[in-house]
Amino acid sequence: MFSDNKKPRAMTEIGGQPNRIEKNTKIKGDIASEADFRIDGKLNGNLKTSGKVVIGKDGYIHGKVECQNADVEGSFNGELMVTELLTLKSSALIEGTVSVAKLAVEPGATFNASCNMKGKGSLSTSSASSGGAAVSSSTSTYKSSVAGNKNEPAKAS
Repeated sequence: MFSDNKKPRAMTEIGGQPNRIEKNTKIKGDIASEADFRIDGKLNGNLKTSGKVVIGKDGYIHGKVECQNADVEGSFNGELMVTELLTLKSSALIEGTVSVAKLAVEPGATFNASCNMKGKGSLSTSSASSGGAAVSSSTSTYKSSVAGNKNEPAKAS
């Protein structure tokens, strides 16, 4: 009759709203959380969550981030480890080391990082692809741009 009470609750029901570091807020230190995290301020330290991390347009992280998914509009410098999908918006600036399963890059994003892409049970450091553009090398500087020809590869330096 009341069996719905015994079902496991979703994280959003337990944790409520995602954690937020608002604009004009600076935090120095390490953060651990089970819920999603949105950074619109500045974090100088490490962030570990089993959820999603969003770095807003004015957000900045300098340190190590471990998460399931990440959307970046702002700036990141350090080590970024994403177990599923990393999405870089056009205003994103990434520097450091990135380990990811899937990578999506919008035109205009700046990706200056050493990138390891993990496939199904394998680790590849030789290539990464996004929207038909390929980047070769374990250390790549990649400035995404809109090309007149979709089949034309992006230029890596």
